[in-house]
Amino acid sequence: MITSNLPLISIFSLTVLALMFPFQTAAQSDFKELFEEKEYHSDEGDKLPYRLLLPEQFEDGKNYPLVLFLHGMGERGSDNEAQLTWGVEAFAKEDFRQEHPAIVIAPQAPDDDYWANLDWRNEGSGLMEKPTKPLQMAYDLVQQIADEMPVDKNRIYITGLSMGGFGTWDLITRYPDTFAAAMPVCGGGDPSKAHLIKDLPIWTFHGAQDNVVPVELSRDMVQAIREAGGTPGYTEYPHVDHFSWIPAYEDRFALEWLFEQKKSEL
Repeated sequence: MITSNLPLISIFSLTVLALMFPFQTAAQSDFKELFEEKEYHSDEGDKLPYRLLLPEQFEDGKNYPLVLFLHGMGERGSDNEAQLTWGVEAFAKEDFRQEHPAIVIAPQAPDDDYWANLDWRNEGSGLMEKPTKPLQMAYDLVQQIADEMPVDKNRIYITGLSMGGFGTWDLITRYPDTFAAAMPVCGGGDPSKAHLIKDLPIWTFHGAQDNVVPVELSRDMVQAIREAGGTPGYTEYPHVDHFSWIPAYEDRFALEWLFEQKKSEL
């Protein structure tokens, strides 16, 4: 089953994806060097490690899009490196950086915490009133960088995979006016809040065979937004399990779509 309000390119099988792994692993060390190691300090004294990718050069008088990337559960920690394992490399590829120079933020959540404040295994629990500490710090970091650097505030994007997919749904629900577009991958949110994000450009991805995060969580969010009057894009890979982020972030058309989105002039 594949449904989408947006054109689709190709469907990857897990066999093809497995063959791609060695090449991705070999290139990892090269692209990671492009991300500067940073640490955000909150007013309360908490710390959030993050990596920062900048345009190759800043042009005078030009503002740049900002991307917030949220990693998955397996990349939690304090090494300020694991969050670069999956997905975010797409924004650091040479040809993409040249065509779409941007500021990319990749924070790292601690081992004992999560991006989203949503107990998705407890049906009906809904989104908690306050965000988790790391998610709030990630949002505050976005605000700080948007104020201190040449950021186009009409082009702030958010994307994330697995735990980061949940974080993406969480953050756009809490701050829908901040973002120009969102690309959650194999995550889930609170369908009762769908009306809050019905006007936000969203394209979500999930594998139909996902045995970690049920595909129904993405389906439910998409359906709820459509019922609220929105037109989200949805790509479901029929032969892919939890690794749907590999074809999602390899989808150049999806990334082009993300960078085309722009809020109305403030």
